[in-house]
Amino acid sequence: MNRSYFLMSSSSGSTILPSLCLLIMFAFAHVHMYPSTVISQPPQGLDYYYYDKSCPRLQMMVGFNVWAAVKNDTRMAASLLRLHFHDCIVNGCDASVLLDDTQNMKGEKNALPNRNSIRGFEVIDSIKADVEKFCPSTVSCADILSLAAREAVSLAGGPFWQVPLGRRDATTASEKAAVDQIPAPIEPLQNIFKKFTSKGLDIKDVVVLSGTLRQTGPNTGFLLATKLAILVSKKDASNSTLAPLDSTSNDEFDNMYFTGLLNNNGLLESDQALLRDQRTSGLVNSYSAYPFLFSNDFAASMVKMGNLGVLTGQDGQIRKKCGSVNH
Repeated sequence: MNRSYFLMSSSSGSTILPSLCLLIMFAFAHVHMYPSTVISQPPQGLDYYYYDKSCPRLQMMVGFNVWAAVKNDTRMAASLLRLHFHDCIVNGCDASVLLDDTQNMKGEKNALPNRNSIRGFEVIDSIKADVEKFCPSTVSCADILSLAAREAVSLAGGPFWQVPLGRRDATTASEKAAVDQIPAPIEPLQNIFKKFTSKGLDIKDVVVLSGTLRQTGPNTGFLLATKLAILVSKKDASNSTLAPLDSTSNDEFDNMYFTGLLNNNGLLESDQALLRDQRTSGLVNSYSAYPFLFSNDFAASMVKMGNLGVLTGQDGQIRKKCGSVNH
């Protein structure tokens, strides 16, 4: 579909607003259940208003594309959040996960923890193509991915947070780094703690974001503590089924993951371990009882995660296409 975010001419020569109904629907769909979370001081090199002059319609373009993708496939909200996590947890939020393998580089995209697990690349590519039309060589893929994850959460009924911008894109990626740094679903909780804290995150972030690193089976499976994942792909020798993470909610952001843990319904051992560990059990109980607290802490953890290891200034580059470096 050829999208335009400005004015275009009709066959009669008059000027009209394109896709007005769709934009109105997007505006009404994009109502936030929770208030905006604003961090007053962004990290050095990033700015909340970074593209206000160079690409003023950026956030509208990202939001419209994400809305269209989620409207077509509700699971895409979870997938975009997961894609953002898998980017940031490996050497920082630099869009390295989006790079295709080359003859000289085995990257993250097809590393074992990501293979048949992460998706949504086509959504990011579509956003990037639109942005390049109106703001060529201006907006990084890393910033687009960060904004897309925020929009995905918001569309699922979750919190809306301000995203500081100005990230630049990595020029390389490492398969080994992905294997070593992405927490595995079967890892002991203590190992997961170490991987998070080595990045500058803390135990609260482990609890809030733990679901974003869950995956099961050889199929496209993912569990999100935020309930954005909703479905877990489970495949055996005879059939393939989609199983709900909990029995009370589907495509909405909520705290039912934590209620499930209190009822001993965690699907993975490392899920249920959150309730048994004294460092995290209080948070599980609090998030189950107070959804607003969970939402607020989730937004804060997403801001922290989105600022990990960012490239700014003259480091990295602004890729023209997210799957390959500029030549």
